[in-house]
Amino acid sequence: MSARRPILVGTDGSASSLQAVAWAAQEAALRSSPLLVITTNFVPGGYGIPMGVPANFFEDEQRDAKNRLAAAVQLAADTVPGRSSEVEATLCTGTPAGELIERSKSAAMVVVGPNKRGIIERGFLGSVSSAVIAHAQCPAAVVRANPDYEVTGAEGPVVVGVDGSEHSMAAISIAFEEAALRGCELVAVHAWSDVKLPKGASGDDESRVQHALTEQTAVLSASLAGRAEEFPDVDVRMEVVIDDPVRNLRKQADNARLLVVGSRGRGGFTSMLLGSTSRALMHSVRCPLLIVR
Repeated sequence: MSARRPILVGTDGSASSLQAVAWAAQEAALRSSPLLVITTNFVPGGYGIPMGVPANFFEDEQRDAKNRLAAAVQLAADTVPGRSSEVEATLCTGTPAGELIERSKSAAMVVVGPNKRGIIERGFLGSVSSAVIAHAQCPAAVVRANPDYEVTGAEGPVVVGVDGSEHSMAAISIAFEEAALRGCELVAVHAWSDVKLPKGASGDDESRVQHALTEQTAVLSASLAGRAEEFPDVDVRMEVVIDDPVRNLRKQADNARLLVVGSRGRGGFTSMLLGSTSRALMHSVRCPLLIVR
């Protein structure tokens, strides 16, 4: 594999993880990066055969894992033809979350699907996805399986949530890159519902709201300024609203091809690994969600 940092994706053969593989293959192609696909045949309790389990259990599990990898590699090849030499498949024996988190240290991005699969729920469960998103050492994308939404053919803008925090500044940088790679519009959304409105000269609600909107628009514009100069070909549209951030970003995501947010917002505690907004969005938005630490 190339020395370039790969796009890392985990698969368990579920519809959601296969959507993640297809999206990751496209993302790798956009970035001219290698794609690393992994799965695991990790069995809780080690390699002793548990009571009541057939003697060929481990052989079957390994065969299934190899088949999952082969199907994922074929899907990646079908999604972006001509990049077979840039795809590596690895069968792991550690825990799914542990393997992805460890390998994220040398990845440009890790991609997961949140759905469950199988009797023993082999690996890439909702809980595993949550652990990867919380602990990954690189930006982490969640791709959900939606029958009415094709992630690799989606149109619309890249949307980024901005609140002025350090985490959202990192998200802005990645969002500009993603919009530039796709040649699409970037929508920067600043929605808040926790800011006390200052009293205007007349003290009426309308003037206070207008004052707050003007003030927060200036904050958003300042947050975008440096990156806009770096990516002059990216058209940027600003949305500033007094609204619950989760509700507003969900609405924005309905017509987006990618939603980008920071892992924590301005209200997050230092000890928190994942903020309430990013956690709520990863279980509810239709388009791929990219969470940036």
